[in-house]
Amino acid sequence: MGFVYRPLADILVAEPLDTILQRVEATFGKPPTSPVVDAVTGSASPPDDKISEALKLYFNDIARDDLRTKSPDQRKRWKAKRQMSVDVFISLVGDKPMGEVTRDDARVIHKYWLDRIAPEKGRADRSASTGNRNMGNLRILYADYYRHLGFPEQKNPFADLSFSDKSKRSRPPFPTDWIRDKIFAPGALAKLNDEARGIVLALAETGARPSELANLHAGVIHLDHEVPHISVQPRDDPDDPREIKTASSVRKVPLIGVALDVFRKHPQGFPRYKDREAALSALLNNHFKTHKLFPTDKHTFYSLRHSFEDRMKNARLDEELRRMLMGHTINRPKYGEGGDMKMWQEELMKIALPFDPAIV
Repeated sequence: MGFVYRPLADILVAEPLDTILQRVEATFGKPPTSPVVDAVTGSASPPDDKISEALKLYFNDIARDDLRTKSPDQRKRWKAKRQMSVDVFISLVGDKPMGEVTRDDARVIHKYWLDRIAPEKGRADRSASTGNRNMGNLRILYADYYRHLGFPEQKNPFADLSFSDKSKRSRPPFPTDWIRDKIFAPGALAKLNDEARGIVLALAETGARPSELANLHAGVIHLDHEVPHISVQPRDDPDDPREIKTASSVRKVPLIGVALDVFRKHPQGFPRYKDREAALSALLNNHFKTHKLFPTDKHTFYSLRHSFEDRMKNARLDEELRRMLMGHTINRPKYGEGGDMKMWQEELMKIALPFDPAIV
């Protein structure tokens, strides 16, 4: 009917007389007990879903546009994280109506994560980033729910409840000689299937994220180009969408050394692991651990990405080029492609690792 719902008290305080009269005129000819009259005049109670119902509304309506560009596995993992946050809330506080969620309830959740992140005794079993992500999920759910209902000014009980993350550490890189002598050693990756092995080797010489490599397809693998390369980009197919982590992650990466051999063998990509990066991660970390391919217990196979970046630094490749190839943000307006692909290829050849073609 063209009106924003407000309780009667808010109508009288916030709206000009002309708008109030328009509300009154809109009720003419309608029964006094009509739900339309109650809604227009602000005497109807606003919706007050339980938090479990609010989450369903969030998944089905509020966030539907955000979800449409995600692949099935991305949607599944995205929903699972938010479902877990709400499940913790319900287990500690109950499945309360959204209008009854208080600051005290939010503090109960904060205390639960605080006790796991910084226990008074013993070791932490969760990181600050985990706690912040879960508090953030509840904060966003609450804000988006009330924004959806037309109450963006609703005070958020989860506001400003977070955890200090000063101890955050990045994964250590593999030393270059470890990659060359251990990971690239004949037989080191032989028990992996061809596609998983190809992803490990391609990761070492492209620095691409495992999820990016696992979801490449023939249309973005350019072997017949003057400079063979892969294009990391979202899948725009409405029947088979997939998001890329950030806008800066969209990029081209020249193929050199073992990575070029890998894609000559796998010109269609790695369909076995399309939208299955969790299974890929579990397989590779287990293989590396079982075959003693980790220098320390702090390494994961993802550390190969950090090694690629370190090797570029040590070879004194231009910082902006490094950021482009890694898919990191460049803090300036973007102009053109950032250089010639041939130059990128020549620069990367400075860090190409020797390899036995048999390992591919």
